[in-house]
Amino acid sequence: MKLDILRALNLARRERRAAIVVTDTVTGDERLVRGEFAPRDPLAVELEKRLRSGRSGMLEDGHTFLTVYVPPPRLVIIGAVHISQSLAPMAKVAGFDVTIIDPRTAFATPERFTDVALLAEWPEEALKKVPVDAFTAVAALTHDPKIDDVPLLAALKARAFYVGALGSRKTHGKRLERLMGQGASASDLEQIHAPIGVDIGAQSPAEIAVAVLAEIIAALRRGRQAERVAA
Repeated sequence: MKLDILRALNLARRERRAAIVVTDTVTGDERLVRGEFAPRDPLAVELEKRLRSGRSGMLEDGHTFLTVYVPPPRLVIIGAVHISQSLAPMAKVAGFDVTIIDPRTAFATPERFTDVALLAEWPEEALKKVPVDAFTAVAALTHDPKIDDVPLLAALKARAFYVGALGSRKTHGKRLERLMGQGASASDLEQIHAPIGVDIGAQSPAEIAVAVLAEIIAALRRGRQAERVAA
């Protein structure tokens, strides 16, 4: 790999940005395409497909090889609640780097959440340690505007690949009014998945966690406009 491409690739990795090295295996020519520029590339369709799958491989032309570098997906769960107790371990098994944020120390305890990053702090402070980016999913599960609203706004601003919030449609309607009053645009608010999770008729906290994780994975692999999967 050429030194300038290696430097650009290392910079993208440090910044948690996706990148693809496009190599012509016949001529040896190489070029690096950062994820944000993929839609404007001549190979846009294939590049975006590979960015979603995270898989490297040869194109059908038989000589163009795509080496894909995608940051590990991160899941930030707002609320150390019962759903989180099931969602966190399942998400870790699925390959997500999981962090739980909840300032309520009665809920955010190591005894309830083993082997997972737990920040018993207000989101305003916790998100300084776990910044949200395009490869982060944010699931707000507390039902408390004082805890949920700040990370939801942060996720929308950072264009997190998934933003979801627990609550009924009525609750979400009030949420939208609050967030719009705090500067969120109508197009921003359309990105929030609420009620959260794929509609599988989930009842228990564990079933809701399954529905939430399924929706997060669909957003990761199908892209920002992934449709919900009906039961």
